[in-house]
Amino acid sequence: MSEEREALANRIRDIIGDDPNVTEKKMFGGIAFMLNGNMLVGPHKDGTLMVRVGPDLYDEALARPGAGLMDFTGKPMKGFVNVSGEAIASDQNLAEWIALATRFVGALPAK
Repeated sequence: MSEEREALANRIRDIIGDDPNVTEKKMFGGIAFMLNGNMLVGPHKDGTLMVRVGPDLYDEALARPGAGLMDFTGKPMKGFVNVSGEAIASDQNLAEWIALATRFVGALPAK
């Protein structure tokens, strides 16, 4: 795992704390944080963050500073955004993105 990904994962762990509903799963060549079995956020090797916001919060999320399309295959993944490392440099900003993802993912049925 890259140093950037590991550092971001550690920051996410610190923010999430001991929430028993959040687990980690190997995904996308790294890890993803899952809430009740549903993907919440995933740190990338370059220090950016994939955030699952869902369709209703998608446009709002894309309008935030540092947010962009989540595009693995040449086709944007609707409901997911990629957040730059600069936009999540502070723990407060990172926590806000995690909270936004939790609004959507927390309403999904558990897997």
